[in-house]
Amino acid sequence: MFLTRIFYAIAYFIVLIYEITKATFQMAVIMIRGGKRIDPVIVDIETVLERPISQTILANSITLTPGSVSIDLDSKNKIIKVAVIAPREKKELIPFEPYIKKMLE
Repeated sequence: MFLTRIFYAIAYFIVLIYEITKATFQMAVIMIRGGKRIDPVIVDIETVLERPISQTILANSITLTPGSVSIDLDSKNKIIKVAVIAPREKKELIPFEPYIKKMLE
């Protein structure tokens, strides 16, 4: 069980770095093209994570990704309020949620 958690922690960091890099290039393309795709919105994302520490790590991971900022975390209702520069699907905003769940819950 401990080795499984270590595996998911390593996988989480790899996915997080990949998503940060991908989002950085996407934001650069948006800025170079003149920002026509910029449509800032605030979305509520419901998470499956139960523990507050897991939810906090997820919220911080969202904030580390360029183009999105976590602005509120409701641990009791398991909702993270996120400001994004362009509307995206939930899976695109939190692709690392399964790794955090397997790592900490």
